[in-house]
Amino acid sequence: MLDRLDQQPPDALLALIKLYEADPRPDKIDLGVGVYRTADGATPVFGAIKAAEQRLIDTQDSKSYLGPEGDMRMVRALEPHIFGKTLPSDGRIDGMQTPGGTGAVRLALALAKKSGVTRVLMGTPSWPNHAQILSDLDMELVGFTHAGADGTADMAALRAALANAGEGDAVLLHGCCHNPSGIDYSHDQWDEIATLVKDSGVLPIIDLAYQGLGHGMEEDAYGVRKVLPAVSEALVAYSCDKNFGLYRDRVGAFYAQGATADDTVRIMSNAAALARANWSMPPDHGGAAVRMILEDEGLTADWLAELEDMRQRIRSVREKLAAASNAGGVNLEPLGRQNGMFAMLPVTKEQVQALREDHGVYMAGSGRINVAGLTTGNIDKFVSALAAVTS
Repeated sequence: MLDRLDQQPPDALLALIKLYEADPRPDKIDLGVGVYRTADGATPVFGAIKAAEQRLIDTQDSKSYLGPEGDMRMVRALEPHIFGKTLPSDGRIDGMQTPGGTGAVRLALALAKKSGVTRVLMGTPSWPNHAQILSDLDMELVGFTHAGADGTADMAALRAALANAGEGDAVLLHGCCHNPSGIDYSHDQWDEIATLVKDSGVLPIIDLAYQGLGHGMEEDAYGVRKVLPAVSEALVAYSCDKNFGLYRDRVGAFYAQGATADDTVRIMSNAAALARANWSMPPDHGGAAVRMILEDEGLTADWLAELEDMRQRIRSVREKLAAASNAGGVNLEPLGRQNGMFAMLPVTKEQVQALREDHGVYMAGSGRINVAGLTTGNIDKFVSALAAVTS
């Protein structure tokens, strides 16, 4: 029966990694892989994570199962950072650990489908796996334009999408540091979004994958903290892979808000059943390290300081790109107003290929770049190469 399967195309990003590794040029630039890089091009393990892992080695006395909910102490320790220190005590918000942010998104969408959602509104372009998960779940994707021509969010498109939606629909929103555009909603726009979502009756699903890499932990949670109090029901997918540097350990969390505490209990029972059928139980090691950090004031302070260093480096690269202004036919000025590790450049696939072949600059065919791949040592070359292929 397996011969009925169609050959699937290779993952474009994985193919790009192989091309980069095979390139012998010493000044090649990797802007494709979506991980944070230091000014030296490394993706280090946080010092706070190293300390927590050592404590884990010294104190962990069992590898027994935790259950489909995972490390609930970690889930609870994350809550004040996501929802605020004054989280309501009415029992309407509950959560569970997932295998990375991808597992949280998958669980949120699967739960939405089980509850009767058939269509999901989503600004495009978006993280490619969003559409892939929706396709796998056989849910309809209703796209609307996320980014305006001026490099800011297209609120008119979102308003129109919500005006044509209603019960039975969901809207998937990036909480901060939009991937791939870097274009976030302002606080005023989130204020409006909260009202629009409430009035439309759609189910909000917020993907918060990069908290702390935009303007700070508090600032980046503004959208979540504005939308949830405005609506009776909501789902949140969270990732620790980026802001704790735990990419390969796959640490995430899923949260649900029900209309009442009893509703939330029922929602989470369904989430646990879906998780059991998908991955049974999430991996423990990375989640335990996150929990140890968040339960220790000293380690929390160390982690936040390291996260701030990451954010400041990303911001400084964006400012340098914005200061370069124009690179041939590309205006880089909007990148200074955008957030997070990613940005979209208005380049053709032919220009992306020329950047790779003629200049050793590797980036996704869509024009998405990982801003963290740029350093003081290669940013001038990148701008010059971009100007050369777009002039």
